[in-house]
Amino acid sequence: MGFQIERLGPGDAAGMAAANRLFGEVFGEEGYVGPPPSEDYLRRLMADDRFIALVARQDGKMIGALAGYELIKFEAERSEIYIYDLAVREEFRRLGVATALIEQLKVIAREGNAWMIFVQADPPDQPAVALYRKLGVEERVLHFDINPAGGR
Repeated sequence: MGFQIERLGPGDAAGMAAANRLFGEVFGEEGYVGPPPSEDYLRRLMADDRFIALVARQDGKMIGALAGYELIKFEAERSEIYIYDLAVREEFRRLGVATALIEQLKVIAREGNAWMIFVQADPPDQPAVALYRKLGVEERVLHFDINPAGGR
């Protein structure tokens, strides 16, 4: 494989800051504009066991990252995991890094009683769509953003 997958945990605010930089580089700053979160914020985030941060490293260099959230269900004693972001540096794509990150997330899901992992993909991002089609079942849904401050 040539790379290792690890879960970041409490006390690894620096690792999460590096993952955020990777996301910004891969996505072209899309969604990662503005000032980065403070170290205190990241420390609190990393202490929350419902937040899942996985990174792929090769020779100490971070080459991929996945950020997800465990969502506790109310209708049953189980949870779901939402993949919020997944990114792999361009020169390391098509080498199984994204698949390995998701496979590690599946292990975490099974250990934590999660019955499903779900992810959204934008149709223009065909490599992501192809990856998720390979690993899961496609559902057609509508996504709505609701501004808590009102307006659209």
